[in-house]
Amino acid sequence: MISPVFVPGAPEAVGPYAHATQVGALVFCSGQGPVDPATGALVAGDVRAQTRRVLANLALVLEGQGLTLHDVAKTTVFLKDMRDFAGMNDIYAEVFGPHRPARSTVAVREIPLDALVEIECIAVRPE
Repeated sequence: MISPVFVPGAPEAVGPYAHATQVGALVFCSGQGPVDPATGALVAGDVRAQTRRVLANLALVLEGQGLTLHDVAKTTVFLKDMRDFAGMNDIYAEVFGPHRPARSTVAVREIPLDALVEIECIAVRPE
């Protein structure tokens, strides 16, 4: 059974989708952009500032399910410009610490709200 997840306090979706869906022990988090959940506005700044906000938003969604970033098994990073890879990667490594989920990183032409980065993830509920 697929169960939609909506987390109070997480940024509002910019389309007709849930913050995440749960299928068994797996939680599939929708891509999060660098949106301040308090204002609904795009966070100003470079890819480092935006990546920090994106990961904080993912953490909010996961926390709403009793999970943390340490429960993440896989991420997909979407960058507007691959030249921002190093800046994103620095913040990603800082936030995840020694935890190293599998990851794909792709450059895309556009990201909603003209963001520089968006990240989605798959987390696993501990047994």
